[in-house]
Amino acid sequence: MLLQSLWDLILGYHAWLMSPFFPVLFSLSVYLTFCLPFVVLDLLSPRLAWIRTFKIQQKSHVSWTMMWSCLAHSLYNHVVFLFPLTVLHWYWRPASFIAEAPGMLRLIWDVVACLLLFDFQSFVWHMLHHKVPWLYRTFHKVHHKHTTTFALTTEYSGAWETLSLGFFASVNPLLLGCHPLTEMLFYVLNIWLSVEDHCGYDLPWSTHRLVPFGLYGGAPHHDMHHLKFKSNYAPYFTHWDRLFGTLYKSSD
Repeated sequence: MLLQSLWDLILGYHAWLMSPFFPVLFSLSVYLTFCLPFVVLDLLSPRLAWIRTFKIQQKSHVSWTMMWSCLAHSLYNHVVFLFPLTVLHWYWRPASFIAEAPGMLRLIWDVVACLLLFDFQSFVWHMLHHKVPWLYRTFHKVHHKHTTTFALTTEYSGAWETLSLGFFASVNPLLLGCHPLTEMLFYVLNIWLSVEDHCGYDLPWSTHRLVPFGLYGGAPHHDMHHLKFKSNYAPYFTHWDRLFGTLYKSSD
């Protein structure tokens, strides 16, 4: 009943859902909303010592210039690259929505499956773009401009990286036959986890503290990647880095 009520509410905005502007505006607004709390923390941390205790790199400072540079770059990618592609997708494959919501168990199963598949795809893509010097120099180096992560560095990347990871996120729900509501919730969760990965804070309620047995790396895992470069390639979970011997912990 809860999912059906939510889905009925979303379907009430059918005109927006069918708009070619919806995918880009949806992803951008979700992304900026998730970045905002961490931007506030970055602005307050120079004045409030207790906030700095949660920073992974406590001596780092995020300036307005750094934030604006990342934000402008992200907006540029959305307008110049993502929006034209979503319009073409809208034209060639118009969206369709069924009236019935998915079951709760099926929704959870599909979201987890999409997340695990995205984690694997991103791990392979990421490792290749570090192991092959030409790929790193040409496509991935821009994302490593900042060795200190902060939320707005999440989408500070070149066009190829933005489109590649966006393609993985978009195609996985289609491959797995997910309901449109499941697809939306996966997008929201994926954006949140990606922002959290780059936030630069190790908070008491962070995802890696909620998932047991060190199965999930989170912000410390990815921040270490930006420091060490040749480790911790998986965006979220740690099993692929364990299997390939590329896992690096701060205590190592």
